Amino acid sequence: MLLSKMAAEGGGKEMNEIKTQFTTREGLYKLLTHSEYSRPNRVPFNSQGSNPVRVSFVNVNDQSGNGDRLCFNVGRELYFYIYKGVRKAADLSKPIDKRIYKGTQPTCHDFNHLTATAESVSLLVGFSAGQVQLIDPIKKETSKLFNEERLIDKSRVTCVKWVPGSESLFLVAHSSGNMYLYNVEHTCGTTVPHYQLLKQGESFAVHTCKSKSTRNPLLKWTVGEGALNEFAFSPDGKFLACVSQDGFLRVFNFDSVELHGTMKSYFGGLLCVCWSPDGKYLVTGGEDDLVTVWSFVDCRVIARGHGHKSWVSVVAFDPYTTSVEESDPMEFSGSDEDFQDLHFGRDRANSTQSRLSKRNSTDSRPVSVTYRFGSVGQDTQLCLWDLTEDILFPHQPLSRARTHTNVMNATSPPAGSGGTNPGSNGNSITTPGNSVPPPLPRSNSLPHSAVSNAGSKSSVMDGAIASGVSKFATLSLHDRKERHHEKDHKRNHSMGHISSKSSDKLNLVTKTKTDPAKTLGTPLCPRMEDVPLLEPLICKKIAHERLTVLIFLEDCIVTACQEGFICTWARPGKVGLLSSQNQANSPSGTVV
Repeated sequence: MLLSKMAAEGGGKEMNEIKTQFTTREGLYKLLTHSEYSRPNRVPFNSQGSNPVRVSFVNVNDQSGNGDRLCFNVGRELYFYIYKGVRKAADLSKPIDKRIYKGTQPTCHDFNHLTATAESVSLLVGFSAGQVQLIDPIKKETSKLFNEERLIDKSRVTCVKWVPGSESLFLVAHSSGNMYLYNVEHTCGTTVPHYQLLKQGESFAVHTCKSKSTRNPLLKWTVGEGALNEFAFSPDGKFLACVSQDGFLRVFNFDSVELHGTMKSYFGGLLCVCWSPDGKYLVTGGEDDLVTVWSFVDCRVIARGHGHKSWVSVVAFDPYTTSVEESDPMEFSGSDEDFQDLHFGRDRANSTQSRLSKRNSTDSRPVSVTYRFGSVGQDTQLCLWDLTEDILFPHQPLSRARTHTNVMNATSPPAGSGGTNPGSNGNSITTPGNSVPPPLPRSNSLPHSAVSNAGSKSSVMDGAIASGVSKFATLSLHDRKERHHEKDHKRNHSMGHISSKSSDKLNLVTKTKTDPAKTLGTPLCPRMEDVPLLEPLICKKIAHERLTVLIFLEDCIVTACQEGFICTWARPGKVGLLSSQNQANSPSGTVV
C-alpha cells in the first residue's frame, strides 16, 4: 500500500502537480497550508527581475515558549513576524515590523543569535546596491548603515552573516567577488578605503584597511573570479567555505587566512554551500544541476547527486535526521581528540554532533552513520538525500584500504592518495595553523584501522551493506548510467570551456585554474564515472516558481519560492494543532 501510494505521488500525469505531502523512511511530511507566511495580502509576488526571497530565523527565548521569529524579503519589502510553525496558524495581519525600500532591494539578512532577546534583536540586511543595514525590528530602530556612500563596494550584496561567537563582527560578500569584514562599532569613513596586502595565495588575496584610526572594513577578501555567491562558517566557526561563479569551492581557515582546500564544479558556477553538523563534509549546488559532497578532511569529492533538472539554489543538512547507530561503547585515541577539537571546539553539546564527532574514533567496530541533506532548485523541486556508510567509507582491496583516497574507481591514478589531494593546495595542508594532524586521514578514513584483521573487515562490510540496503540505497548502478553521463560530460565540458573565459580583472590573483580541460579528471573535479552518483530519496515539485529557501527545524522543514510564499512542512508526527484543518482551504493558490 505504501509503495503504491509513493508511486502515485511521483509519476505519470501528476508530474506537474504540486505536492502537499511526501513519504520517507521516517514517515509522512505534510504541508501545513495555514502556516504559510507571505505578504499580508497573500497575492503572489511578480518576481521578474527581482532578488531571491530569503528567510532568516531567530529564537528570542521569551517566556511564552513561542520565541521563534521570522524575517523574509519580497521585492522591495522586508517583513518580521512571530513564527508559530506547526503549533498555530499564521496571522499575517500583524507583522511585528514591515519596511519598504526605495531605490534598492534587500537581498539577504542574518540575525545575531548571541544577542537576541525578547526586547531586542540585531538584524543585518544586505542590499542590491551594496549597502548593509543594521536594524532592530522589535524596537523598530535602524541603528547603522554600512557602505552608505558605496565607497567600499558598489555591487550587490550576495551573502551577509555574523561571525560565529561575535556580538560585533560580521562578514559581507558581494557580486564583485569581494568579501569584507566589518565591526558594528566602527564607522566606514568618508573616503574610499586604502588597502595593504596581508596575505596572498592561489586565486585569493586578503588586504587590511590602511587608515590612521580604525575604520571599516577591517579586511577585504578577493576570492576567485566573478561573483562570490555564498559563504558558510563551519559549525565550530574556525573555517569559512566560499562558492563562486568561477565554479570553485574554497575552504579557508578564517583566523589564519589560509586556504585549506578547493573543489571545482562539474560545470558552471557554484551557487550554494553548507556544512554537515559535525563539520566533516560540505555539500555544494550550482549551475551543473548537481549536488556535490566534499570531504573536509581528505579535501576531495566523495559523491555527486543528480535529481534536479535545473540550477540548485540551496543545499542544507538536516541535523535532526542525521543518525549515528552505535554497536559498542566508544573508544578514543589521541588523534581523535585532536580531530574533535579541530572541528567543534569543546563547548558543542548537541548529542547528534557529539556522537558524530566520536564516529571516526572506533577501532574496528561497525558503526552506522547516515547524513540527511536536502536541496531545492530553480526546477521548483525539493530533493532529500541520504549520505550513507557505503558512500562515506567504501571498501577497497587491503593494500590501499587505509587511505581510501581512490575509493570511487579502482583505475583512478594513485597520485591523489597522498595528503595533498586538492591538487592546487598542497602547501596549505602543511600550514601549522590549519592543518589536520597527519595521522587523521589514515585513522579516520575507514570504520576500521589499518591494522584490523580480515575478520573484522568482513563484518564491517556486511554491516555497511546491510545498513545501505535498509536505508534505501542511494548509490545508482554505474553500468546503467555510464553511457548517458559520458554524453553529458562531453556536452557540459565543452560548454564549461566556453563559459570559463571570464574577465581577467584580478591582477593580484595568481595561477588561476579555471580551464575545465585542466581540472576535469583531477581530484579537483573528478569525472562523473569516477565518483558514486547519489539518487534522491524523494524529488517533489512543491511550488509554481523557483525555490529559494530550505531550512530544517526541529519539528518542520521550511521552504520558500520566488512568489513570496514561505511554507511549513510538518515532520512525521509533528502536525499538532493543525492536523484537523482542511487542506483544501488554501488561501494562497500556491497549493493544488
